[in-house]
Amino acid sequence: MSLFSSNNPALKEEAFIQSATPQTLDGPAMTLNGTIAKSALLLGIVLVFAVFSWDLFTLMGVPLPFLVSIPLVGVGLAFLLVFKKEWAAYIAPIYCALQGLFLGGISGILEAKFPGIATQAMLLTFTVFGGMLLLYSTRIIRATERFKSIAMTATFGIFCYYMLGFILQFFGVEMALIHSSGTAGIIFSVLVVIIAAMNLIMDFDTIEQGVAYGAPKNMEWYAAFGLAVTLIWLYIEILRLLSKLNSRN
Repeated sequence: MSLFSSNNPALKEEAFIQSATPQTLDGPAMTLNGTIAKSALLLGIVLVFAVFSWDLFTLMGVPLPFLVSIPLVGVGLAFLLVFKKEWAAYIAPIYCALQGLFLGGISGILEAKFPGIATQAMLLTFTVFGGMLLLYSTRIIRATERFKSIAMTATFGIFCYYMLGFILQFFGVEMALIHSSGTAGIIFSVLVVIIAAMNLIMDFDTIEQGVAYGAPKNMEWYAAFGLAVTLIWLYIEILRLLSKLNSRN
């Protein structure tokens, strides 16, 4: 569920505009290099804890019991950060560590079933990231207001659908599109991957706007958190899509 905090209420232009008050403008301003460095650090934390979780799964043969609760904790931390942006430097590393444990666990499970799937998902995630960054930097895709509206609406719809599926699981009801490896299920996963990729464009745009507005230095953590959330979501959805495709073979 944590993947859908990548609706990125955290990464909204208003957050950076409001933070760029006369009081904060007296101090160091947010920079692109600073944001990139913090993004790399957060992704490094995800990777370290994912490897740790993967190793435990390999040794124990079962995923860590508390993994199922991590997505809900992630949602809570993400929404807390929306209201406490100044805590980003503390919350973001904790969030990424938890997500690393979660990703390592589910990747280990699927890797045991479909050898090589985790590596494929990681490569595809960074390929999509690089492709969207190129499309954004060359202005082939622009984060227009219409683009943002479509992406945010679609992301919120997916979030609600997944939340409904999570709740219905307690009553023994499974949402077919989420788990099905049939044609409809695969099309659904492809659409979700596309929407996650669209969120990257919004992330790039909002980070650029934050730098342009002269947001304070601590907003680099806030921006890096939002980008990490989207990449985690994208990886999970690509992993889900690959597992569905492999199930058909």
